[in-house]
Amino acid sequence: MRPDDHVDAPAPAPRSGSGPKLGPLGWFRFFWRQLTSMRTAIVLLLLLAVGAIPGSLVPQRSSDPNGVLQVRAENPDLVWLYDALSLHEVYSSPWFSAIYILLFTSLVGCVIPRLAHHWKAMRAKPPRTPARLSRLVGFQTVPGDASDLDRAERSLRKLGYRTARYGDSVSAERGYLRETGNLLFHIALLAMILVVGLGSGFGYSGQRLIVEGRSFANTLSSYDTFDSGQWFDGASLPAFSVQLDDLEVVYETENPNAIGAPLDFTAHLSVTEDGAARGEQIKVNEPLAIDNADLYLISNGYAPRISVRDAEGTVVYDEYTPFLAQDDLMTSLGVMKLPGGLDEQLGLRGFFYPTAGQLDTGAFTSVYPDLAYPLLSLQAFTGDLGLDAGVPRSVYALETDEMTQIAGGDSGTDALTLELGQTAEIPGGLGTITFEDVRRYGVIEVHVDYTQIAVFWIAMTIVVSLLGSLLIPRRRLWVKAAGGRLELAGLARGEDPALERAVDELAKRLGGDGERRASEGDAAADAVNPVGPGRRE
Repeated sequence: MRPDDHVDAPAPAPRSGSGPKLGPLGWFRFFWRQLTSMRTAIVLLLLLAVGAIPGSLVPQRSSDPNGVLQVRAENPDLVWLYDALSLHEVYSSPWFSAIYILLFTSLVGCVIPRLAHHWKAMRAKPPRTPARLSRLVGFQTVPGDASDLDRAERSLRKLGYRTARYGDSVSAERGYLRETGNLLFHIALLAMILVVGLGSGFGYSGQRLIVEGRSFANTLSSYDTFDSGQWFDGASLPAFSVQLDDLEVVYETENPNAIGAPLDFTAHLSVTEDGAARGEQIKVNEPLAIDNADLYLISNGYAPRISVRDAEGTVVYDEYTPFLAQDDLMTSLGVMKLPGGLDEQLGLRGFFYPTAGQLDTGAFTSVYPDLAYPLLSLQAFTGDLGLDAGVPRSVYALETDEMTQIAGGDSGTDALTLELGQTAEIPGGLGTITFEDVRRYGVIEVHVDYTQIAVFWIAMTIVVSLLGSLLIPRRRLWVKAAGGRLELAGLARGEDPALERAVDELAKRLGGDGERRASEGDAAADAVNPVGPGRRE
């Protein structure tokens, strides 16, 4: 039946298995869509949570520098791994920062399009009334006609619905606050990331060990360790000084199963600010606020006062030396270095026992954490302390590779064992050492965080918006005049167990208990509908 001059079109060339080639812009759009998908945002959020785990398991230089030194000393074979993965600076490491930035970018890409879509949806009219309301949830009829639609529309508006008239029907919709809460949750999460990320750049955290009776001023040079954000300005340090008058520790003495367990820690301080002095205190979980800084008591221990005299009796060392606790009974390890004043450089390393006891092997141990029978046991070394090599050395560690042990260990001479007030001769005629006194010390952390108030309100916003996104139902109701009666039905966007009750309440407002009807074929459909009668969308 074709015309005589008809010519068939040439067959198209076969397509290769590969799709169209993507240029630079196409690849950018592809990666941007992948990055800004909600699935990617959830994965990055999980990665951020997993990435924060090493920060709680491995000591961090910003909060526990002594723990960092101890871990590296105990695991020398893993030092390369700690450095390669920045495990001692997890929260400022490149890989953690990369996850942080990607998560922020992904959330921004997710939220902005949804904001635009939600804004349009809120300004749009409710959808048109379906032709067959009998197929929807809660379908029923009440007496009435088209003249009752105005009353139905007023009732729906009182219930918080947005309404629109379409011929002989009213379409109503409510629950946009559900999506608003969802968007507000994501915006608040973005604000949290931004505030914490930027605000931490202006804060700082420093630690100072203070022996009872000693003080320190809030200056950079006074801190033992100090960590600050990249935008920190040293001139912003509040001007104050703190003296530790007394560190009070209360131990359990009545419960036989918990003798020696610490019950309370209280640091009594004298604070000088703006030329005025006042008494303050710090307790565990009860920091002291000074200006914009919060002062925390993070640890405590003992600092024996040890004096060393040369062979002529001249004092060459007389200091309260902090010893670091090694167990719950305050068995403490300490180091003293004397590079001058004696005929040879002298290093002392040993243990302090607040209440000394002896094991069956004859070794000393602490049997109670408070000062009842204080005892010092010291090993002595002579030789090069390594302080002139230009390499930083920890004050809590003694390098003995280039030194000779003259007391304790394999030296053939007993360790120097001193009770409070006792004096012992240092082997080799170098002089004498005396255990003069012992005081407690406390480690005070000064922490400045300008994000605390903002983080609090953002957290409250997250909780409220999350509750709104979970609890506010999104539903639609319709009222249609047909055959001398009003037909009512509803439809939920998601799970809404109260939808049928909402239709019933509307029916009562319109003047009747309603008469439920089942459409033709509904019985057969309900048999295969696991949700229940009428619950089909």
